[in-house]
Amino acid sequence: MSQITEKTVLNALAPLMAGDHAPEIAGLQIKDGAVTFMMIIDPKLGAALEPLRQSAEKAVMSIAGVKKVTAILTAERDVSNDSAPPPAAKRAPSQLREMPAVRHIIAVASGKGGVGKSTVAVNLALGLRRLGYSVGLMDADIYGPSIPRMLNLKEKPVVGENKKLVAINTYGIKVMSMGLMVEEAAPMIWRGPMIQSAVRQFLEDVEWSDQGKPLDVLVVDMPPGTGDAQLTLVQKVPLSGAVIVSTPQDIALIDARKGLAMFRQTGVPILGIVENMSYFCCPQCGTRAEIFGHGGARAEAEKLGVPFLAEIPLHPMIRTLSDAGTPVVAERPDSHEAKGYIEMAKIIAGSVLGKTLAA
Repeated sequence: MSQITEKTVLNALAPLMAGDHAPEIAGLQIKDGAVTFMMIIDPKLGAALEPLRQSAEKAVMSIAGVKKVTAILTAERDVSNDSAPPPAAKRAPSQLREMPAVRHIIAVASGKGGVGKSTVAVNLALGLRRLGYSVGLMDADIYGPSIPRMLNLKEKPVVGENKKLVAINTYGIKVMSMGLMVEEAAPMIWRGPMIQSAVRQFLEDVEWSDQGKPLDVLVVDMPPGTGDAQLTLVQKVPLSGAVIVSTPQDIALIDARKGLAMFRQTGVPILGIVENMSYFCCPQCGTRAEIFGHGGARAEAEKLGVPFLAEIPLHPMIRTLSDAGTPVVAERPDSHEAKGYIEMAKIIAGSVLGKTLAA
């Protein structure tokens, strides 16, 4: 079998890359005969360039040793007419596009990184699945996608017959992440418009439905902060609510307030605040130590008039299982460490999804 290299792939694509509107090739990955790459295009030409995408797949498929090719159109947009709303602006319902494949969308967000937001998002999704709901998990953290590692996913998404990306199914939930398309160590050196385009494509160009039926809920793991990904989400689709993740100390709560304020100012309901790393429980003796303080998120929730959802402990089991790709709610659902996530899922199911299961 001939060795497939980046150079041979780019050479095969070169005849198609001529002209003023030639796409840029990005995210090229080659593994076990499967080739995946993105074609960055002018968004105004998206539909017109679908034949070019198909031709690109055929050109690469002609290389000796190639077994499968996935080419994905993406766009770096001019966002001059898609800027952030003014501070107190509400989302106009007429500007929001319903997702027929999803009944409810829940964002899991934080004001800063390092507070365990992705761990909360993964275990919340699994908790909702455990309650009997059909669930999707979308990783909108384009720069630092960690969902594939937490779920031990290595399979690359493919394009289905309907020209949509097929979400990866694991633990009974459907998953999509930029981390599934690039190598784990590969940096995403993208400007804001490309982030916005990627989020839109994950919303619009992924087959989220479950055997033709809409998912009950799509959990979106947001990047930290209040930037392009957050604004794209709140401006494009109707969110059923947002979950804010914080640790107990004041420095984390300062940023959590900013994230909460952004959702409020754009008309998104706040489902509640989670206090992650709330306390450390010694696995040997069971002694509880409040390393980062305790109760700050609960007090903040009371102050802001939003529900307090859960206290999640800082425990080696949660970290170990997450690193192994076997989340605690999936592997140890009856453990004390999983209890907070499952209780949080029940609260959210009651406030947002209460009628969905029986529908």
